[in-house]
Amino acid sequence: MKFTRKALIVLIAVTPVLAKAQNNADSVLRSASLSQCINYALKNQPGVKQSLIDEEIGERDIKSALAGWFPQIRGEGNFTSYLKQPTSILNIGGTPQLFRQGLRNNSNFLLEADQSIFTNELLLASRGAKYTRTQNRQNTELNKINTVVDVSKAFYAILTSQEQIGILKEEIARLEKQLKDSYAQYQAGLVDKTDYKRATISLSNARSDLKRTNETIKGQYSYLKQLMGYPTENPIELSFNNTNMESQVLLDTMQTINYKNRVEYKQLETQKQLQSLNINYYKYGFLPNVSAFINYNWIYFDNKFSDIYNESYPSSQTGLKLTIPIFTGTRRYQNYRREQLVDKRLDLDIVDTKNAINTEYQNALAAYKSNLNEWKTQKENVELSKDVYNTIKLQYNEGIKTYLEVTTAETDLRSTELNYLNALYSLLSSKLDVQRALGNITVNP
Repeated sequence: MKFTRKALIVLIAVTPVLAKAQNNADSVLRSASLSQCINYALKNQPGVKQSLIDEEIGERDIKSALAGWFPQIRGEGNFTSYLKQPTSILNIGGTPQLFRQGLRNNSNFLLEADQSIFTNELLLASRGAKYTRTQNRQNTELNKINTVVDVSKAFYAILTSQEQIGILKEEIARLEKQLKDSYAQYQAGLVDKTDYKRATISLSNARSDLKRTNETIKGQYSYLKQLMGYPTENPIELSFNNTNMESQVLLDTMQTINYKNRVEYKQLETQKQLQSLNINYYKYGFLPNVSAFINYNWIYFDNKFSDIYNESYPSSQTGLKLTIPIFTGTRRYQNYRREQLVDKRLDLDIVDTKNAINTEYQNALAAYKSNLNEWKTQKENVELSKDVYNTIKLQYNEGIKTYLEVTTAETDLRSTELNYLNALYSLLSSKLDVQRALGNITVNP
């Protein structure tokens, strides 16, 4: 029995720790691909979550506005006691007589129900509900698209830095061997100390570049976590393949713009539909409000407070209510004209948005074509630089070339490899910009 109690106490104490550990494990991405990072961001990014909450808020607003179609039931009660009862004068037989009105203590309880049959406000709320929902969904979709693009670019930036680190490590390994070889030649008296010192300088610069890149990638990881809504204290590991990245760079540059694919354009169309409803609301503002009502009123009165609720004198009513706005001081007309002007302004917003989308597409396409050419050029340069370096290094070992030429070839090789990575990152980023401009980036519903 004692053992069971101890085991139970240990289990209770350890359970929260195990649960927390499990949650942390679930929130750690290991060997995460780009698609996994995007899916994580679409579920956890604060901006996306806020958009989803805004959708829920909008749904509550819609239901609140439409609640006016349901019966509105209210209860009311009051109690009054005259400090001085009012007096009335009656002419009885030619002689004025004074009478006290009512009794000193009065009370009543009212239960009343109103049912709207037709109102312009509720008609507007009913017709605009679906467009309001659409507008809220479009806001969420736009945030998701921006999240996809931003996360993808941050992902590519980290991969570029990781590749740069690999290149710098390879260069450091080569320079360390060159430093060792040049020092041995210097010790043997085959060369002067210049080659040895140049190798030392090149190695120091390479190590400095590696240190700088390692520090830079920390900030890039932090930025990616921010975009994903990823816990800052949890590690994240990325998985990538250069071959796969290279296979994703091509894009059909003959596509034409379809403005209806852009969320921004869809948002303006939705606003136009809502604006049309607003115009009709003021246009038909002269229509009456029609409602039905029914009530039941319990009335109590007596001169003595203690006897007031001994007996009730109830009354009840039912009927229809019609309210017609006859003259509003031109307010309805002014609001009607205002909404028409807002509608014209939206037309201009649509024209301006089309122009902006076209400009965005042309700039993105121009950048993509330029980066594609740069990527192809740098890819060829890498192969040429490797061949040049290997040849000069072999000739240096045979005493044909000087160490300065080896250093120059080494520098050229590193520069072309880094330029190739930067060109690849720029190409992938510009491809995303083209896809966003065309409205081809899709997100999970």
